[in-house]
Amino acid sequence: MAALQELIRFILPREDHWYDMLEELGRYGHEAAKALHTFKDSPASKVRESVQVIEHKADDVVRKMEDALARTFVTPLDREDLHRLTSELDDIIDLCNLSARAFNLYHLERPTAPMVQIMEKLEACTALIAQAVPCLRKHQFAELLDAGRKVRALEKEADTIYRQAISGLFAESHPDFRELLKQKEALDDLEAAVDYCDNVADLLSNLAVKHG
Repeated sequence: MAALQELIRFILPREDHWYDMLEELGRYGHEAAKALHTFKDSPASKVRESVQVIEHKADDVVRKMEDALARTFVTPLDREDLHRLTSELDDIIDLCNLSARAFNLYHLERPTAPMVQIMEKLEACTALIAQAVPCLRKHQFAELLDAGRKVRALEKEADTIYRQAISGLFAESHPDFRELLKQKEALDDLEAAVDYCDNVADLLSNLAVKHG
């Protein structure tokens, strides 16, 4: 079946709209991370609204991709890979939105220093992903592998910041448990968003190996 699909892809012209949608999701992921990062200077309610607007735009792209997959047999990448990459890219945006909602829900006035540091790592990861996704269209597989390595390195740095921050919260001799809970929930959501960047980096690297 795979060999037949490869032959059909060779014979028929490729449709760029598949890559357009993936690249759009990559850009929205970076926009969501940048909007989230504004929490260091903006109120949580404004950050939540900004990220939610981007999340709704991304949902529209996901629906278009699902509709296209349902109506099309020939795709430039395997259908399973397109579906998974779409889902993983969308998950980054969803987790940015979840983080923004947590800031607002728990009435955090300003992010802590570790939160800002993780948001910086998240913004850097999404920038790399936004730059890397167009490499699929161009068959620039070495660049995909390089981006994957850089995202994984940033994810490890974010994980270290997260673990140190959580350790610090529980090391306090007389903690304010309400404040501890608020900060831990916010840190958990931010760390999860960076983890999903790592998932996307792994998938892009696998695609580079698969098609390179």
